[in-house]
Amino acid sequence: MTTTRGEAAARIEREIVAEKAAALGRAGERLHDALAEVARLAGALDATTEPAARAGLGRAYEQAWRCAARARLALLIQREAVGVRQHQLVDQQFPEPPRRRPP
Repeated sequence: MTTTRGEAAARIEREIVAEKAAALGRAGERLHDALAEVARLAGALDATTEPAARAGLGRAYEQAWRCAARARLALLIQREAVGVRQHQLVDQQFPEPPRRRPP
């Protein structure tokens, strides 16, 4: 069976679209995982009263928060790169956690 140039181009276009979708999905998963770590650390920080432990958890929270902020920016950049200019869905699905400073 012979493939025409149009069929080959359409197949390549489908592969490109599929890869763009997969890349967006991976970026979303990284943000989801980063936000889950922030939430885990927030819970641990709220449950801890010992000053030294709170200080360590506060530093870990700040580091995780920064990681989540980078993952969020990466997702927004990825969305912009594929032509998605509205980001309200990201704001709704992945709300930014509150900023906490180490005690």
